[in-house]
Amino acid sequence: MNVKIEKPEKNVVKLEITVDSQVFEECMDKAFNRNKHKFNIPGFRKGKAPRSIVERYYGEQVLYEDAINFACGDAYNKAIDDNGLEPVDRPEIDIIQIGSGQDLIFTATVTVKPEVELGEYKGLEVEKEEVKVTEEDVLAELNRVAERNAKLISVEDRPVQNGDIVNLDYEGSIDGVPFEGGAAKGRNLEVGSGAFIPGFEEQMVGLNLNEEKEISVKFPEDYHSKDVAGKEAVFKVKINEIKYRQIPEINDEFASDVSEFETLEEYKQDILKNLTRKAQEAADRKFENAVVAKAAENASCDIPDVMVESRLNEMMRQFDMTLRYQGLDLPSYLQIMGMDAEKFRDEYRESALKDVKAQLVLEKIAKTEGIEATDEEYAQELEKMAEQYRQPVEEMKKHLHEDDIEYIKNSIITRKTVAMLVENAKA
Repeated sequence: MNVKIEKPEKNVVKLEITVDSQVFEECMDKAFNRNKHKFNIPGFRKGKAPRSIVERYYGEQVLYEDAINFACGDAYNKAIDDNGLEPVDRPEIDIIQIGSGQDLIFTATVTVKPEVELGEYKGLEVEKEEVKVTEEDVLAELNRVAERNAKLISVEDRPVQNGDIVNLDYEGSIDGVPFEGGAAKGRNLEVGSGAFIPGFEEQMVGLNLNEEKEISVKFPEDYHSKDVAGKEAVFKVKINEIKYRQIPEINDEFASDVSEFETLEEYKQDILKNLTRKAQEAADRKFENAVVAKAAENASCDIPDVMVESRLNEMMRQFDMTLRYQGLDLPSYLQIMGMDAEKFRDEYRESALKDVKAQLVLEKIAKTEGIEATDEEYAQELEKMAEQYRQPVEEMKKHLHEDDIEYIKNSIITRKTVAMLVENAKA
């Protein structure tokens, strides 16, 4: 195999690869064996005709597609490895010469990782937040816990008030005609939460149990459903049930009910400790991110668009997964927000660019500093993963592919590189 390399533009490599005719002949044989069951030639049972007859009947071109895939895939991967290239996209393949008895010659044009020129990355001066947890923070957390442990008490002797939980039936219409999604029975609504159309919840205040009323509202001009946006609507509502939240008094009894502690003071000290720990962790993460961002800012790198687009795709997948845990998905979210996927990508493009640059800079620093993942660190990481997925380490190893192993090791290297930067930074 022979390889010639050109660089037609920045971060793009063009490889001209020559595959020996004998190797290509072997690939033609493999292509024939894969496809011979498809050929139906008079005088032969289906799939039993020899290759020479098949090529005479159909032309040898019938085998080219698979033969090219066999030959080009292996040759391209070897050329990449031999020349230490790091592609960030699929190559564009062009066939220059092909045919039985000839060398296969093709070009592969591919975008590769850019060169990174590091700036200052040790001794960086970065602001670090001072962690302070106040008595007010502790009281706020106590109130949140009390809210979560509130009991819902039914009300029969007074009308609806702001903050009540109301169970209601409603049916909406526009110009006397019901519209899709405008009716429900037994719907729970917290009055004053802003969950319904502006003006709807305010008009429920003062209604009594089992009372019926017509409520007039106007849909916002930017409402996600264009069929009703900006239109006047009338809702017939009926109050089925009124409840309010009875928040427990915060005292020793409350502390013993919601925690392992007997007194409120002990519980408050535990809250203070946990809030301080979380605040410290958040401050440390923010400091780490700021140090990495500073190191990236000091470096120079011409990042290919394809890497930014790839990062945007990953961000969209992650965001969609998060939404699905909440019972939504990305297309529905975009519709509610009145935006399309392209606008979403535009808004996050700068963030994606920074992410890509930071990762490239960390990789370059790791190589410069000789930071690697040791066998012991890799083994420890596998043990953590096995514990997380609740399976034996040896069993998990059976399912790991080469890409998985590389990803795990790269994650270890990235963590060690960030730790080195933080250790050398000045807060």
